[in-house]
Amino acid sequence: MELDQIITYLQGALSRIPRSHPAYTAHIYLLAKSRSNRYQLSEQKEDLDKSILHYTESIFLPPSWGFYLNVVQVFFQLVLSLFRRSKKFKQPEDAKCVVEYLRYLRGLPLDTYEVPHEVVTKSLVEALGIQVELEAGETRDIEEMVILCQELLTCHSSANHTTHAIDALVSAILCELRQEKQVQPLDGIIKCLRDALKICPPGLHPVPLGLAVTLIIRYRTNFSNGDYDEAMTLLESVIASRPQFQIEASVYAATLACLRVSFYPNPEYLEEAISRFRTLLGSSSLDNDFRYGVTLNMESLAKMRFENFGLTEALQEARYCTSEMANLAPSLALGIFDKVDAFRAAYPMTVVEEKIRNLRELISKTPPGNSNHNTHIEDLANWHKTKFSRTRDIKDLEELIKYRRVLLASTDTSHPFRPHHAFSLGSDLHMAFECSNTMEYLDESITVSDRFALSCFWASIARSVRHPSISAAYQKAMSLMQVHWSPRRPASTACSTGRNARALRNIPLDYASYQIDMGQLTQAIETLERGRALLWSEMRGLRNSMDQLSRFNSPLAMKLAAINQDLESLTMSVTPSGTIEISNGGSQVDDGMDPFGRLVIQELPGFGDFLKTLSFENICVAASQGPVVIINHSEWRSDILILVHGSPPSLIPTTNHFYRLANELKVRLVVARRDGLDSDKYKRALRSVLEGLYKLVGRPVIDRLRALGVPEQSRIWWYLYIPSYTPTLSALIESRKASPKTSYQPSLLLVANPDESLPGAIEEWQSYRISIRGTATSRFAHFVCHGILETGKPFDASFKLFDDERLTLLDIMKVCGRRTSPYGGVQYCGFRSVVGTMWEMADIDRREIAENFYKSMFSGNGQG
Repeated sequence: MELDQIITYLQGALSRIPRSHPAYTAHIYLLAKSRSNRYQLSEQKEDLDKSILHYTESIFLPPSWGFYLNVVQVFFQLVLSLFRRSKKFKQPEDAKCVVEYLRYLRGLPLDTYEVPHEVVTKSLVEALGIQVELEAGETRDIEEMVILCQELLTCHSSANHTTHAIDALVSAILCELRQEKQVQPLDGIIKCLRDALKICPPGLHPVPLGLAVTLIIRYRTNFSNGDYDEAMTLLESVIASRPQFQIEASVYAATLACLRVSFYPNPEYLEEAISRFRTLLGSSSLDNDFRYGVTLNMESLAKMRFENFGLTEALQEARYCTSEMANLAPSLALGIFDKVDAFRAAYPMTVVEEKIRNLRELISKTPPGNSNHNTHIEDLANWHKTKFSRTRDIKDLEELIKYRRVLLASTDTSHPFRPHHAFSLGSDLHMAFECSNTMEYLDESITVSDRFALSCFWASIARSVRHPSISAAYQKAMSLMQVHWSPRRPASTACSTGRNARALRNIPLDYASYQIDMGQLTQAIETLERGRALLWSEMRGLRNSMDQLSRFNSPLAMKLAAINQDLESLTMSVTPSGTIEISNGGSQVDDGMDPFGRLVIQELPGFGDFLKTLSFENICVAASQGPVVIINHSEWRSDILILVHGSPPSLIPTTNHFYRLANELKVRLVVARRDGLDSDKYKRALRSVLEGLYKLVGRPVIDRLRALGVPEQSRIWWYLYIPSYTPTLSALIESRKASPKTSYQPSLLLVANPDESLPGAIEEWQSYRISIRGTATSRFAHFVCHGILETGKPFDASFKLFDDERLTLLDIMKVCGRRTSPYGGVQYCGFRSVVGTMWEMADIDRREIAENFYKSMFSGNGQG
């Protein structure tokens, strides 16, 4: 019998019998079931509504003859129908009821009532997902979904039920991301989705995409290379094997690459991000909504390329992207363009005022906590800013500031957009101060703004107008720079957020360029060394100074070592989600001591310079065994300085195009590297770049060295000044200090890994594997193997050992109790000097070089 006939029959039967009839309850239940079944075929809302009504009625009727279902089973069928209605027709009240009812069912002994527990659990996950989508639930809905999914995963539930629950979790995550909400708990979600990958059928489910997106969210807070690599690998697999998610995954991959550039402004990363966005723009499958966002990002990256490297083609590409966004306007909702300052400024004043009125009305109707509430507030603030740009009326500016304050106050301190909101408020307060000269605005702007960013802005503006406060502004920025780049942050992620990243990198270079402009060459060299040494000297410098202190005052050295260990433990306590865990235990810092104990120790005889930046007189020691060439690469002006022992610094001014030309050479090499180091394109680019470098730097330096009377074939020490993980002049000076005399024979750790490319390693040293812990008691270590550098990942630099195992820089640091090119890192871990090759060398030369080196080292003639 067809469903229509069954429903007609049951309706007729019910009309002929009273409610007290023994078969009435069974007929009502069967009618509800039939209506529900027909809805699943026809999707007619009337059938679903009637089935819910009949299920509800049957629950309250007494049991009847021939009706074997218990009340819990009937209740569960009612919940499933409510679930279908909430999912199909987006009814928030249904969603809330379903969640409440399913939670109640999970508290019952379901096996007794023959209701499958895993179906109830799976349904609750899906219902919570609907609540997230409709913004009808609680802030911890996703956390509950994660717990339930982990329960299904660990209880070996049906793969079908588990995958449906995981799909609902992924959809909820993507939904919260689109709603600009804070997705939590990241660590729990990531663990759950990693487990889910093992059971979900490949190619059918969005789990890899969901895991990748969650890793991207966590990457925004911790900038972990591991999260980046895992997310990108997942996205690449989705792009290659899941056509239905291909465009979305490609957009996320490009966005991830763009994120990395904003925090690690590496030219190679920039080129990769640009390449990904260009590929997306070339896809015919990209709809106009996505195309607009991709074009907007491409414009930003092209501008960054122009600002960093001065490439005219980058500026042309940025302008092309701007025109493309304008061309997309007819096919897009007007609201999309309301987010862009340039488009808002083009509206007539009547439209601007109408937008403000409409947004105020929207805000009054949108409750706080709803994701749209903050979006409307930010939009309203931006429209007030547009209005102020026309009227210059301080009242409009006050309205703008009012809504910026509301937005900042309603944004959680851990939310990734909070720094952006704080920066916007600080900028608008600063603008209000300039317009009104009201000190309260300036005071508040200093309170809410990033003080380091503010000081950098001050220095830039002062220098542009030649204001007398230039030097004071730079000095303030340098002092605040230490706060931003401190041991409290993981060394592997020692990079500030977007706007500060470039300032952290450039402020010492810019200050030094100003000092050179003023003829203060010695001060400029001190500034460059101070900036370069921030990460290096604050942590590695403590180790070498401790050796000296322990010989002078062992108890004080032990106490300071305990304080340092606590600081390093704090550094290591940053969780994957980016939060810092601080315990109440550990060493206490005495009054009068800063966290490194400097104030007390600097009063000891001979320790006045303890952990201080080296003076120019001490820096000059670096040139005692050959001239030191210092290249300062600053956008304001670039210069070459030469230190010759016993002489004042010698300045080689460069052309106005030096900064741009050097950047062009860098970009040319980076782009060519993408074809592989063995490609003809790369080899041609390398030759071209080396020729360019000789013209820019090599020839002028050689000419000046000859003019200074430096003998031919003298050793020269080159230093290109950018803040990095590589050693400083201070490290070079430290390595030349005499070691404490010992009465025992020096020990030598030998590590060799012969392979097809290193057959001479067997003859050079007898090959054997040895634990890295041997380095703790060896005064010398000799590695005969390949060294591997990972671009942009200094802690993944490694020595290639037996059976393709890698001894990474981070492994060495863990053993040595420290965290920061394998060569610089090994020196940081306690080896005073490091000898290594700058590039691969012929295997036949290794044995001869090693033999002559050790003969010279142990000859006793003072030349080793």
